[in-house]
Amino acid sequence: GRGEFVAVLGRVGAGKSTLCMALNGLVPHATGGVFRGDVTVLGRNTKAHPIADLARSVGLVFQDPEMQLTQMRVEDELAFGPENLGVPTGEIEERVTWALEAVGLTGHRDRSPVLLSGGEKQRVAIAAMLAMRPHVLVLDEPTANLDPAGKAAVFSLLARLARERQITIVLATQELERVARYTQRVVVLHEGVIALDDTPA
Repeated sequence: GRGEFVAVLGRVGAGKSTLCMALNGLVPHATGGVFRGDVTVLGRNTKAHPIADLARSVGLVFQDPEMQLTQMRVEDELAFGPENLGVPTGEIEERVTWALEAVGLTGHRDRSPVLLSGGEKQRVAIAAMLAMRPHVLVLDEPTANLDPAGKAAVFSLLARLARERQITIVLATQELERVARYTQRVVVLHEGVIALDDTPA
């Protein structure tokens, strides 16, 4: 639902990453393979819509932020997505400023992503997705390589985005303690099937 913070749990190989990539159409459009059934996000069947169309409303952040960061300046990284969508220049500036404020990196606009800490890089990757103004933000193990402070910062940010901005958050993770503290719903995958869909408790 809108503004809901959902954690997706499961062992390695349970299907968490596949689910994440299916939510924005990377599966099956970019991966190929056998695809059965339907994935519907915001009323749109992902098989019937190209990735570029789905990217306007579904953002995807990977475990390793360096896989997503391609620009030499943080500001350019955030502007890249909206520019590709043809967003007017003035609005791009507003989106970049808002996204940097949302992730607490307003002082990093001119920094090189290469020089940032792991937690800061992950927040830049999240900000780059936020600049696209998504209704749904999907994250695949975004805290796996972070220290405890970085993990806490990312979870706190995601909870605030869900609560204050009404962005739906779908987070694949193994962070059980933080899931219990921050999320509203837990979906457990086992061998590609939903084994549990309930509250964190």
